[in-house]
Amino acid sequence: MNYFKTFLLMVFLTAILIVAGGIMGGETGMIIALVLAAAMNIGSYWFSDKIVLSIYHATPVTESEQPKLYSIVRNLATRGNIPMPKVYTLEEDAPNAFATGRNPQHAAVCVTTGIMKILNDNELSGVIGHELTHVKNRDILIGSIAATVTGAVSILAWMAEWGAILGGFGGGNDDREGNIIGIIAMAIIAPLIATIIQLAISRQREYAADKGGAKLSGNPLYLASALNKLEAGNDKTPMPTNQMTNATAHMFIVNPIKGVTFKKLFSTHPPTEDRIRKLREMARNGIA
Repeated sequence: MNYFKTFLLMVFLTAILIVAGGIMGGETGMIIALVLAAAMNIGSYWFSDKIVLSIYHATPVTESEQPKLYSIVRNLATRGNIPMPKVYTLEEDAPNAFATGRNPQHAAVCVTTGIMKILNDNELSGVIGHELTHVKNRDILIGSIAATVTGAVSILAWMAEWGAILGGFGGGNDDREGNIIGIIAMAIIAPLIATIIQLAISRQREYAADKGGAKLSGNPLYLASALNKLEAGNDKTPMPTNQMTNATAHMFIVNPIKGVTFKKLFSTHPPTEDRIRKLREMARNGIA
């Protein structure tokens, strides 16, 4: 099912780029957009993990550099019967984590330096278990593709805004007027499309990853405690907000963007309090 969703996202990206190319450059623009869409589809499938990791300047780490983190990832990967993923860290005070890659054989787990400062070993194992469940369930492919797609749409919106400011992309007065109207429409619609793409990623995958993470770590309360700390930590120290943070927000274990309205209305993450409640119910029912 996730592969089918990925295919639909690629088709959607192609259609959006072609329409935008037509608005900004007519028939020639559509041809150029089609070529760009093909290149982006191929690149996002094969290199989406590298793209996301490079966006955040994540650094690969070895066992000698981060023995505790490496040991937790390796033990949980063994317990979950999945290949050992690559391990990365991100120099960021906001406590968070994400996984990326096109399949379990080409996966990476990344944690911020902030998360390692506030979580104990048990809580960190709950977080890593959550991310490895995403890997095992092959959620990471569609998450990585969606990040690339949303980033591309955000760039289109930025181009459209500047096109409107500069008065279109040439042509006669009538053509220019039509272009400006189309460009303004693209500037308004493109961010909405980006939001829809993110919301298309089911919140249920987060609940499933929480359940899997609880089982891998051995105790649902480990992850419940971690989520409580992460929510408070990100409210206090949110990640810098920009186009790429918005595009990749769905990949993190908790929403890295501060703002109640955004979290409740436009977040692909379920409310953290609901996730904690479900994990505590698992613990009471002896599920682990």
